[in-house]
Amino acid sequence: MKGINMARKVFYSFHYQPDSWRVSQVRNIGAIEDNKPAKDNDWETVTKGGDKAIEKWIDEQMSGRSCVVVLIGSATANRKWINHEIKKAWADGKGLVGVHIHGLKNSEGKTCAKGANPFDGFTLNGGTTKLSSVVKTYDPAGSDSAAVYKHIKDNLEKWIEEAIAIRAKP
Repeated sequence: MKGINMARKVFYSFHYQPDSWRVSQVRNIGAIEDNKPAKDNDWETVTKGGDKAIEKWIDEQMSGRSCVVVLIGSATANRKWINHEIKKAWADGKGLVGVHIHGLKNSEGKTCAKGANPFDGFTLNGGTTKLSSVVKTYDPAGSDSAAVYKHIKDNLEKWIEEAIAIRAKP
């Protein structure tokens, strides 16, 4: 229907162990309908099934999502399953965007080092053009965690819409 802004459904890709607390802050913004993370016990069950089970779980979680948001911590780039999610998102024509979360505090009140751009390791159509030249990555401004959070909260919807629009271009 024209004039009705439907909430976008997104898949969040992130390195679980060090970044889950920071990611939960972004999820709690509430402007976007996201995939729910697997609980530790559920994830253990999935991983016991091996790579095929993990791929199937990722496929199911990404199904029906219009955009994949890669939340970038200090060790996100070049992780096997994050790379898989990036490749799948691109192959499926989904919007793809990166947001650095190193400026958000974790459960211990600490921030972390800025991570590398996870899209730098991919090229388009086997060529030399890096995916990072097409997929936008944002490093939210702010002098403390609260300011970084506010920057993400104020811009996340716009970044997602922009990522979807980039993929819609021929």
